[in-house]
This record gives sequence, structure tokens and C-alpha cells, in this order.
Amino acid sequence: MPPPRIDLSVIIPTRNENHHLPALLEQLRQQRGVTLEILVADGGSQDGTLATARAAGTRLVHAPTGRGAQMNAAARIATGEDLLFLHADSGLADPDLLHGALQAMRQARSRHGVRCAGHFPLRFVDRPPGHERIFRFFETKSALNRPGCCNGDQGLWLAGAYFLELGGFAEDLPFLEDQRLAPRIAATGHWLTLPGTLATSARRFRQEGVMERSLLNALILTALRADLLEFPRRAPAIYRDQERTGPLRLTPFFRLFRQLCQEGGNRATLRRWHAIGGFARQSFWQVMLPLDLLEWHDRMATRLDRCAGCFDLFWMGLSWLGFHLTWLWLVWRENRQKH
Repeated sequence: MPPPRIDLSVIIPTRNENHHLPALLEQLRQQRGVTLEILVADGGSQDGTLATARAAGTRLVHAPTGRGAQMNAAARIATGEDLLFLHADSGLADPDLLHGALQAMRQARSRHGVRCAGHFPLRFVDRPPGHERIFRFFETKSALNRPGCCNGDQGLWLAGAYFLELGGFAEDLPFLEDQRLAPRIAATGHWLTLPGTLATSARRFRQEGVMERSLLNALILTALRADLLEFPRRAPAIYRDQERTGPLRLTPFFRLFRQLCQEGGNRATLRRWHAIGGFARQSFWQVMLPLDLLEWHDRMATRLDRCAGCFDLFWMGLSWLGFHLTWLWLVWRENRQKH
């Protein structure tokens, strides 16, 4: 008999993830109505990750450290028609989650063709107490298909052929591979919010500080949109391994960000801050989302798009001022904590 058709190849990048991997592998085993192939793409684990992957009967792929390189290596040998990239701390509480998502993807392809990519809304677990509003905002945002809303924590589901057409993940940085692929999907295909929810751990927020991690995430995305990839390259501590993470000290990151903005002279500095202002203008809808003013914002943004260049100058100044005021506040806060 020929081997059963594989509906979905699930690719999990790992590096010392033995604390979370067993639960995810068990939840994948319990999924109904879909034939899975599970590939663990490991980037040099030194805990029990490899033994856990072997014991569960997964396909173990050894790759250079870096999520993009690890997932690309697994995608090259995957045999499923579809690919689902999942982080090791993801949770699939519903045993019918992947079956429902598969049906939704097939329906979307009947309307939009093969160039469809799906992501799940998030539900944060083990969140730090006292921060319900911000995590509710993150969860609401994760169900949208706007720029900046689709990241690796939500899973990425797409046809293997489309992934190949996109050229796979970037491999020159150890992270940000999801944020760099998402705009290419938006430009060439169709984003789909999959039914159900995917659980994810709030461990990094808990270990590093909710405000600190949120500010650093915003700084990372701003650097990406302003084409300042030297920022993550020169600051490897931006995304430390979980076993080495702890409370974040933000002032060195702000200092490095300003230094990079100023490299190349005044003209280059103005060009970068103008790009940052444009990104701030495009991201302002996130302020309107918790106020339930998203439709109003979209109507106003459509009317003002004709003079977006002028507004970018305003946003450039506002972004510059907000950045430096935040930096001054962080310096004051860290000095106060020392004493």
C-alpha cells in the first residue's frame, strides 16, 4: 500500500525547549481529522529536547542556530502539501483545531488561489498578574490581518509551493524572520485568520518585564521598518535564549538605536527619522483599537493619505520627541532603582 497522504507538515524550531516541547507534541498527537508529519528543527539544544523529539517519533532536523535557517532546513525535506510553522511554547487545547484550520485554508484557496497564508489568534497563558489590559490588546490585535499583526507566535500556515515561491525565511538574523516574511505575503497573497485560538506563553514578558519587553519589541519593529538591521546585529541580547533571560535594561538599546540613526551624517539621519515617522503614522491605528475607534481612524486615514508626506514630517518630529523623552524617563527610572 502507498503511504498515507500527508495533509500538513508541522515544523517546530527548537533550541533548549524541552520544558515546553513534550506538551506540544502530545497535543499534536491528539489532533483529529488531519494527517500530520512533525519535524523538529533543532539549532543546537543541550538539554533533553533531542531525546524528547526522538522518543515522540518526529523527524529531527539539525540546522545552524537561527529560527529562519532551522525552519528553512525542515521545509526543504517536508513531504506535506501544507506547512505549519509553530513555536515550541504553542498550545493546541482543541483536538479539532488543525482540522478546522485545514478546511478554512481550502475554502480560502478556492477564492484566492494558492497564495494564502493563515495565522491563529492568540491566547496568552501564565501571564503576569496586573497586566490584563495589555494582554487583551495583544490578543485582539492577533486576530487582525493588518501590517504588524502576523508573527511567528501565532503559527504560520501556507502551502509548500507558496513558501517556495516566497523564497523562505531570511537567515541573516537569528530572529525577525516572521516579520520580514509577513510583508511579502501581504504584497503577493492573502492573509487569513484561522478559526480557533493558539495558546502561547507569556514567559518572556514575565521574565523580562511587560513594559520593558513591549518597548523593546516596538523599538525592534521600528528599526526593521527604518531599514536599521544593524540594530539587532549589534545588540544580540535583544532576544536572549530563554534559559539566559532576565530583567531587561533598556537604556543601552535606546543609546544604540540613536547612534545608528546618526551614522552617515545629517542627511542619512533625517531620512531614517522620516521613515520612522511614516511607520508611526501607519501604526497609529493601534492606539485607536482599544478605544473602539478603528473604523473612524480608517476613514480619516483614507482621506488624509493624499497628503501623507506632509503628515510624515509631523510624525517624524513627534517620533523623535517621543523617543528621546522615553529614553530620558528610562535613565531616570534606572538611576532611581539603583538607589
